[in-house]
Amino acid sequence: MRKIKLWEILKGKGYYIALVLCAAAIGISGYLYYQNKEKPSDSLDNTPVINNSVNKDDVEAVATEPSATDPTPSAPTQADKKPGKITRPVSGETVLEYAMEALSYNPTTRDWRVHNGIDIAAEPGTEVCAAADGTVYTVYEDETMGTTVVIRHDGGYVTKYASLAAEVSVSAGQAVKAGDAIGTVGCTALLETAIGDHLHFSVTCNGEAVDPNAFLNAG
Repeated sequence: MRKIKLWEILKGKGYYIALVLCAAAIGISGYLYYQNKEKPSDSLDNTPVINNSVNKDDVEAVATEPSATDPTPSAPTQADKKPGKITRPVSGETVLEYAMEALSYNPTTRDWRVHNGIDIAAEPGTEVCAAADGTVYTVYEDETMGTTVVIRHDGGYVTKYASLAAEVSVSAGQAVKAGDAIGTVGCTALLETAIGDHLHFSVTCNGEAVDPNAFLNAG
């Protein structure tokens, strides 16, 4: 019996075989297409977080939600309220400036130290006035700063006038207006005798030292 070779079987049927192969290829291609369609797209919005980066939604949240470490806005303090009209307590040259963040040379003690006020030189007997409206808190003799008047003002401010002449024109509890006379220039501050006749003027707000120049300029 003659053996039948495979090519003889396939001879004349090439067209049908090619048609079957094409149909199979189309079927496989369609299957792969629909399988891939069901997978999530590789767009930026669906990319997982890598190397500590964030996606679009995360960025919006960070921008609109405060961090736990952000400081809470504080309410306005009394120091935000100025005591109204402010005037210079005496006319004259400032011979020693305010210095609480740096040391200042004191010609009387001949050393370097902080200075909580400004020293304004003036002729003895020159009138000293209240820098702002307020109430006289106390009048006393300070061991180092001489005759001193302390006045309380709105907004937590307190002004102090030292090295005054012994006789003053106000007393504790007295209401004063900006510009009212409270005493005269003297040289009673033992800690500042080398300066001569002058007014030592200092300011605090809620117990904290304030640069008198900044206080005076605010008026």
